[in-house]
Amino acid sequence: GPNVQGVPILVSGSFRIGDDDNFIQVRLMNLIIIGVSVAAMAILTWLIHGTSLGRQCRAVQQDRKMATILGINSARIVSMVFVIGSVMAAIAGVLVTLSYGSFDFYVGFIIGLKAFSAAFLGGIGYLPGAMLGGLLLGVLESIFAGFVNSDYKDVFAFSVLVLVLIFKPSGLLGRPAVEKV
Repeated sequence: GPNVQGVPILVSGSFRIGDDDNFIQVRLMNLIIIGVSVAAMAILTWLIHGTSLGRQCRAVQQDRKMATILGINSARIVSMVFVIGSVMAAIAGVLVTLSYGSFDFYVGFIIGLKAFSAAFLGGIGYLPGAMLGGLLLGVLESIFAGFVNSDYKDVFAFSVLVLVLIFKPSGLLGRPAVEKV
């Protein structure tokens, strides 16, 4: 149904760094999320840049017709890209659900918009840039929520997107697109 569904806590606990007055508290679940995210990104980067499948994916992305002429089954590659994207989305969905402890039918909307913003911030088409954009957007959003107001952190995130689109449309690490004639 449309009601919020709870998820049982799988890993509980946290640890502190610092003394009793000044400390940082980190949940173990957050460390697991960071570890799984970095591992998934490393595997995806290796898959795209270090395997024959990745080379075929890049060839189809650059010029589908030429890749087909060279003997690459473009339809199979497009299907594999959808499978890879679905696996990455499933990993992200599980991690977000474990982090929030609940989910509902529209939880992915705002997360998807922020992922889009992070990809633009880092540079569309550049995997490490998208991850850097996500980390940078998360840190900026947390700083804004801590110093200004947490009610407007989503507005701040989308303001960052607008500023990036105005001043650096290719993203921080993206390269300007070469227009093909």
